[in-house]
Amino acid sequence: MTEPRTLPARTAIGIDIGGTGIKGAVVDLGTGELLSDRRKVATPDGAKPADILEATDRMLDGLREEFGALPVGVCFPAIVKGGRTLSAANISDDWIGLPAEAMFEERLQVPIHFVNDADAAGHAEVRFGAARGRSGVVLLTTLGTGIGSALLHNGVLVPNTELGHLEIDGQGAEKGAAYSAKERESLSWEQWAERLQRYYSHLELLFSPDLFIVGGGVSKNYADFLPLLHLQTEIVPAVHRNNAGILGAADLAAAGHGLGKHAAPVAGA
Repeated sequence: MTEPRTLPARTAIGIDIGGTGIKGAVVDLGTGELLSDRRKVATPDGAKPADILEATDRMLDGLREEFGALPVGVCFPAIVKGGRTLSAANISDDWIGLPAEAMFEERLQVPIHFVNDADAAGHAEVRFGAARGRSGVVLLTTLGTGIGSALLHNGVLVPNTELGHLEIDGQGAEKGAAYSAKERESLSWEQWAERLQRYYSHLELLFSPDLFIVGGGVSKNYADFLPLLHLQTEIVPAVHRNNAGILGAADLAAAGHGLGKHAAPVAGA
């Protein structure tokens, strides 16, 4: 059996579970760089609990043999409280109310840190991305099938904000302003930006943020829509789009295992 390689002092595995894919990698938490290839398996049809657990275990095959025992963080598309999943987005409703953290620990045979996927992305941007060194209130939103959110104050996460479900014009904000709405209704960038303007202006009214960060796959096209928004708050694209969940989950897992807790450095501190 091959001996595990020598690793940086702060290293962990991050796993990002989504409605279409389950991704994972080993992360150097000093730099935010991946030490392994990013592995991915398809999310099983129906995204039932037993099937996701099996697919996640399969995705990790080889990583543990190559890198040895490491802290593991898992981010998940659900409200997470006390290790339980209280909602389900683009996965089976069977997850609602389950002790998911304990289920993953039993299947993977390792202690894990379990966190909402948007919260993990927000933490990654604080540690390694667009919010690094920023003080005040930072709001990250992920524009995709729905709208995920992460609210941070001076680098400290307020979990499970679910700001995509704010009611605007009589419906949940994400129904009209998520990227899926642009695709579903064949909206131009300008038409979609009008909806985003309404959404982000409402967030400004409620939270008076110091910075907006826009994540999700569409953020790679930020030049097509962010300049169309007229806000009082600075708004920038996320740095870590595809890897944000992996990085955030891994860093939170390492902190929970006593490898050093890192709040974001506050500007001017």
